[in-house]
Amino acid sequence: MGLTLATPRDPVSRGSHVSFAHDDAYPVMQALIARGVVGDFRAPDFLRFGFTPLYVGFEDVWRAVEIFRAALVAKHWDSDGYRARAAVT
Repeated sequence: MGLTLATPRDPVSRGSHVSFAHDDAYPVMQALIARGVVGDFRAPDFLRFGFTPLYVGFEDVWRAVEIFRAALVAKHWDSDGYRARAAVT
């Protein structure tokens, strides 16, 4: 689906974030945010997601992954509205 894992697989090196590289990371993140999955876009092409166990549970992660997958498969991100760059993601 165009994703490359950008964070180390070793949890000690990874910390509490997981990042993926994608050629269209900015519009992908905008489409995810519009669907309730909030992460960060990091230039040039990274989608970054943070996990805080105090308020992010397994069901939250599962739901986010399902939305992420659906957005990539259906290419929800592939529209001019999501490609327009804002100052903050």
